[in-house]
Parts: sequence; C-alpha cells; structure tokens
Amino acid sequence: MISTYLAPLDQVDQARDAHIAFVEELGRAGVLVSAGRQDPPVGGVIILDADTEAEARELLAPDPYLLQGLAEYTATGWTPARGALVDWKS
Repeated sequence: MISTYLAPLDQVDQARDAHIAFVEELGRAGVLVSAGRQDPPVGGVIILDADTEAEARELLAPDPYLLQGLAEYTATGWTPARGALVDWKS
C-alpha cells in the first residue's frame, strides 16, 4: 500500500507516533512485511502479507492517518521475484 499525505507535513507529524504504534501492531499481528516513509516525505509504503486488496484495506482501516483524513492509500500488488524478500514466509 502506498500512501499519499493529504495534509501539511507538520499536521501529519502530529499523528506520527500514533501511526507508528499502529504499524507496530501490524507487525505483532504478523501481517507487516516492511514499512517506511517516502523520501521526500510525501507519504509512505506499507508492505502487507495480504491476499487481496480488500484484506489490505481492512487491515489499514484503523490507521490514525486514515481516521484523521491525513493520508490515503493506493493498493499496488507485488510478488517478490528476487532479493531479500523472495523467500519471505516461504
């Protein structure tokens, strides 16, 4: 999932701690593969272990960024074919 910020960065950053806590919870649930902010900081990327876009959107529904209208997510399917993630959860 690729996010795009819908608010100024200083406003997004006010919710960042809550967002990071939410992402850490995804990790504890075993559905987070990786996550991070884009550079320059116009949004972020969250790679989830989800079978469908609907499942990914359901997982992200409680994200403080979404709940506060600070970001939106675009779904992009991806299957690693090379590199460090190719054998992830195999």
